Amino acid sequence: MSELNLNKSPVTADTPILECKNLGIDFGGLTAVDDFNMAVLPNEIIGLIGPNGAGKTTVFNLLMKVYRPSRGQIFLNGANTKGMNTMQANKAGIGRTFQNIRLFKQLSVLENVLVGLHNDMKYTLGGSILRLPGYWRQEREAKERALDLLSIFNMQDDANRKAGSLSYGAQRRLEIVRALATNPVILLLDEPAAGMNPSETGDLMETIRSIRETFKIAVLLIEHDMHLVMNICEKITVLNYGRIIAKGIPEEIRNDKQVIEAYLGKERG
Repeated sequence: MSELNLNKSPVTADTPILECKNLGIDFGGLTAVDDFNMAVLPNEIIGLIGPNGAGKTTVFNLLMKVYRPSRGQIFLNGANTKGMNTMQANKAGIGRTFQNIRLFKQLSVLENVLVGLHNDMKYTLGGSILRLPGYWRQEREAKERALDLLSIFNMQDDANRKAGSLSYGAQRRLEIVRALATNPVILLLDEPAAGMNPSETGDLMETIRSIRETFKIAVLLIEHDMHLVMNICEKITVLNYGRIIAKGIPEEIRNDKQVIEAYLGKERG
């Protein structure tokens, strides 16, 4: 098997992998996110939660440069990401999955992972057209790396199956594998447990822990399954109407009055 490049080292052990300072975005007269501050340290698993419409996916879109912030800054490994586009943010080390699975369902499992390895492909356009030796060498190495990644998640036997033929849980897992193929320093998971049954959710929890240990990367996840969040996240940030209303460890968040009101509403006297 080829040697996997499992992570990109941070500037120092104390430098946040990802840091947001006073981040905000307006759409016309509507403020979707405001004064968002967060620091994610190496190897942390952090949850970003809140009611529907709280601004969680908007934050992910800001981090991935789908949207440009109206104010504030985003730092990755200590470097300001201002001016980056989505592809540059991905190459700099931000990997992402989506709330709605976005696999190439007519392609094979292996081909989906190969798409994620595009950051490591260095051959020229001319070399690919003429099929020069360097092209074939990199293609062979990419296939070996893709199979290595699949084997970590026990999916190597599915390599030649169409992605769309996999079970729902396996498709979720494949999307994570494809994101990891881009060699991120932080992985953003957008509702990874959506649509999963309890057994699949339990497997997902172990998968996320395995990702942190194997790849030595940080994980930031949006999730509505509170059992998953409370049992896997070391810290939790809570959004409501685009603003942070609470931060802390799971036990603190579970008992926070503002968080309870945001999810359940205020009691009427």
